[in-house]
Amino acid sequence: MKTAPAKWVLILSLFVFSACDELQQVVSQLPNQGPVTEVEIAQALKAALQQGIDQRVSGLADEGGYFNNPLVRIGLPSDLQKVDKALRDIGLSKLADEGLKVLNRAAEDAVSEAIPVFVDAVSGITFADAKNILLGDELAATTFLEGRTRQELYNRFLPIIQSSFAKVGADRIWSDLITRYNNIPLTRDVNPDLSAYVTGEALGGVYQVIGEEEKEIRSKVSARGTRLLQKVFALQDQRN
Repeated sequence: MKTAPAKWVLILSLFVFSACDELQQVVSQLPNQGPVTEVEIAQALKAALQQGIDQRVSGLADEGGYFNNPLVRIGLPSDLQKVDKALRDIGLSKLADEGLKVLNRAAEDAVSEAIPVFVDAVSGITFADAKNILLGDELAATTFLEGRTRQELYNRFLPIIQSSFAKVGADRIWSDLITRYNNIPLTRDVNPDLSAYVTGEALGGVYQVIGEEEKEIRSKVSARGTRLLQKVFALQDQRN
């Protein structure tokens, strides 16, 4: 049985060793942990990300997935906030409400495109990636995934959202809203690029919900739905 000081020396050494074989040597000696292989660490991180995708991202594709979720609901850019206020002031609140809903509906229409891109990114996680993620901060996995997928997803989302604007009626509604606003005396005309704005906001929502799932897994043993997740994330717990 190792003494308490020796236990902490072993845990702290996780931060010092960078080579894979050195990290594995330390991991295998952690008290009461049993051997944790490099493969298990990588598999656990992939499983944690997949859990976030399955349990959080897929729900965003449902009708109301964005609009009914205060965490990711897409609001209006600053130049449209004055449009919204002006229209409500002249009795067009119902039309303004509908304009906000269709922006969120367009985002919901695009989310299904994210899942195969995420699957590809998750499958490419190496042991070196997994080590850095496991010993990183509470959003390390989400940050990794965003770095690997944001540009590709933006390129995929943008044309879908442009198409969705027509599909859900957003182009017609916002054309009407902006025309009515621009006809109000003493206002400055606006002509925002709504498709680019909604694309950026939709992506932000996707990474936000994955991050929430990652924080749950890291902070709550009950959120680790498999023995593998429990075993590997125990290393993080001992580090903390």
